[in-house]
Amino acid sequence: MDPDLVISHKFPETSFSYTERDVALYALGVGACGGDAVDEKELKYAYHRDGQEYIQVLPTFASLFPFKNGNGLGLVDVPGLQYDPSLLLHGQQYMEIYRPFPSNSSILNKVAIAGLHDKGKATILELETTSYLKDSGEILCMNRSTVYLRGAGGFSDSSRPYSYASYPANQVDRVSVPKSKPSIVYEDHTQVSQALLYRLSGDYNPLHSDPMVARVAGFTRPILHGLCTLGFAVRSIIKSFCNGDPTAVKSIFGRFLLHVYPGETLVTEMWPEGPRVIYQTKVKERNRAVLSGYVLLKHIPSSL
Repeated sequence: MDPDLVISHKFPETSFSYTERDVALYALGVGACGGDAVDEKELKYAYHRDGQEYIQVLPTFASLFPFKNGNGLGLVDVPGLQYDPSLLLHGQQYMEIYRPFPSNSSILNKVAIAGLHDKGKATILELETTSYLKDSGEILCMNRSTVYLRGAGGFSDSSRPYSYASYPANQVDRVSVPKSKPSIVYEDHTQVSQALLYRLSGDYNPLHSDPMVARVAGFTRPILHGLCTLGFAVRSIIKSFCNGDPTAVKSIFGRFLLHVYPGETLVTEMWPEGPRVIYQTKVKERNRAVLSGYVLLKHIPSSL
């Protein structure tokens, strides 16, 4: 590991396009209309309800954009970065949404290393992907993906471990799940084929589809994508606190705590704190927390 080489790496810009079909497929992949095919707050993500000209886009659709950077989020060819791809874990995801998403568009990604931290037995790497509308140059969103590279740490003095971040320390709020009873609890059922449907949006890691790969990784069967679970959780917050308005979301933070098996029931608990909604998602069948974080909203309706 050569940290100076890693953080100075200049990633090539990447371009891609998406269509309404991609938007609708993603929405179905994170459970939209899963319990009610004519849900009045969610049909708009997959169908031109009431004559609307375009279908609407969930803000977590942005989480797909870093996968357009190349294999391994674009980390494979970073000089000075030595790690075993099979030991990579996706730990956190942070997103800022700057404007509503068009239902089809051409996008330009600009990528940079936003953080690199030596944790002894592992390295934490933060990859920042800023996405722009290619035609107008307007900024659309930013993703910061935090990955744990197990077995890749210990490259600096343990008494003064290497740590680099390019963003303000207070940009992402600390999250502590309240001890009080949640204001709203939302229950969602994932389908046994949920991971097979979600992978069609661009994350083809065989851990989520191949039984043999899953067993080698220590799971009894393929697991659900963490970003799919995040999509379920944020969709429940939009439905519960935003009256189904996806444009009400300013930023999203999620910390992945434990795996989910397709077919399990997700229970998302929510606590509003000013414009922020803290959440925790549990698997009902195992009573285990699998995801926690917050969603910052532009406003919460006074009725709520």
